[in-house]
Amino acid sequence: MIALKSPEDIETIARAGAIIAHLYRELPERAGPGASTRDLDRFAESFIRDHPGAEPAFKGLYGFPATLCTSVNYEVVHGIPADRRHLLEGDIISIDCGVKLDGFYADAAITLPIGEIPPDIERLLQVTREALESGIERARPGNRLGDVGAAIQTHAIDAGYGIVRDLVGHGIGREPHEEPQVPNYGKAGKGMPLEVGLVLAIEPMFNLGAAEIRTLPDRWTVVTADRAVSAHFEHTVAVTPAGPRVLTV
Repeated sequence: MIALKSPEDIETIARAGAIIAHLYRELPERAGPGASTRDLDRFAESFIRDHPGAEPAFKGLYGFPATLCTSVNYEVVHGIPADRRHLLEGDIISIDCGVKLDGFYADAAITLPIGEIPPDIERLLQVTREALESGIERARPGNRLGDVGAAIQTHAIDAGYGIVRDLVGHGIGREPHEEPQVPNYGKAGKGMPLEVGLVLAIEPMFNLGAAEIRTLPDRWTVVTADRAVSAHFEHTVAVTPAGPRVLTV
């Protein structure tokens, strides 16, 4: 069932999203060589809880043990922070975070370079960010869900990247994961119509190699099957009469 949000609901989601956005402005200076992923997680949990009424959305969700998903290099999503996992010069790290505030959720992800990274990996990050921006641009009344996926897919195909198909974006609101699913591929003009009040978490995941993924024995960490590097960016976006409104800025 699709749950459309009122303007008041969207404002609440935007307040939760602003906390994530502020956190993501703070994290890059802490995500340097030598930092552990658990260091980042501790900081994020404290940062979120310092905002009255806010709580980490992911901690305990479906049994996940942390505030952040921290996925390094060939890890696509759902990496578990650990004291023993230290970032190295030339790594990249995908950080995914959600916040719950006043009964509503917001969700966003970024991929950060750790020091200097090779040009081909820098290009992967740039193209994935651009794909997210293109997908967001299509999230407007009168368009269809396939328009969002098709816009994202075009960037991956043009760059020769693998598109993760087994993981998708999603609706978001009173629950962290709602209908509809938001694939990072599709056909323009196809799929459900986008209505005012729809709130979506749009999140392209592109691989430098093939599209195939698998889950590690920890039952959380998803990695590329060929161990190629992967990038992930995400925003929570509302469909409004004036067009897409990014709520995680």
